Amino acid sequence: MTGRILTQPSVELMAARGVFARPIKRLFPRVSFTQTRSWCSDGPIADRAEVRLSRLDGEDHGRELVSSLHHDAAVRVVVFKSLIPGVFCAGADLKERAQMSNPEAELFVHGLRSLMNDIAALPMPTIAAVDGFALGGGLELALACDLRTAAHSAQMGLIETTRGLLPGAGGSQRLPRTVGFAIAKELIFTGRRVGGEQAAELGLVNRSLPQNQTGDAAHKAALSLAREILPQAPIAMRMAKVAMNRGAEVDISSGMAIEGMCYARLIPTRDRQEGMAAFIEKRPPRYIGE
Repeated sequence: MTGRILTQPSVELMAARGVFARPIKRLFPRVSFTQTRSWCSDGPIADRAEVRLSRLDGEDHGRELVSSLHHDAAVRVVVFKSLIPGVFCAGADLKERAQMSNPEAELFVHGLRSLMNDIAALPMPTIAAVDGFALGGGLELALACDLRTAAHSAQMGLIETTRGLLPGAGGSQRLPRTVGFAIAKELIFTGRRVGGEQAAELGLVNRSLPQNQTGDAAHKAALSLAREILPQAPIAMRMAKVAMNRGAEVDISSGMAIEGMCYARLIPTRDRQEGMAAFIEKRPPRYIGE
């Protein structure tokens, strides 16, 4: 049995020397999409690439390696977008889900949950560009990212309760941590969808803007945000992500201890020395990730 997620995602990796991507089964080696599920739109699965490369020109430099993304210090920002106009990710194919046995359905959702955890565990900042529908697992994918941009016309929601389910790929945990428990409970209990503007008001997305004629306003906003992040010290960004993510799960005293450990990791780095030198010399810093 093969389950499907109804979209065709594209992953853009902004690095010190380029932007690159490879099939998602290589990006996440612990999950075999070819055996259990595929990310695709309509049409035969065999005719669809799991993730397509979208190389960015100009100042978005990068290099060619993704299989070891978790350990690749050159990758500084990851942008998730869809290749399907008007759809970021519409969630699971419920017709196929209905044909699964109970063990198959449980295994399918477990795999999705593992994938979202892998995305959330990426050490560099991640951005979801939501230019269309992000429903069910689609919103869970966006929630697994650090930051989110959305077009006003986007529609987002964890609609599983309308189908006799609950968000099973991290949504029941990440949505409350993003918008607060009262709002998250209201959205999950009702299965309500929200547009991009309301999502920004709720804190579900970082930026929302009117859709453009080419249908990629959120993607352009994500790239703009990524370019703001790109010049910053990469090790500092990764340590800041660790401090915030781990600190949010513990009490404030333990969080302070985590912050202290992360800060200590930065003191001997060449990037810290470069940051101080650039400030004194009144020039832009040139960080190398060491």
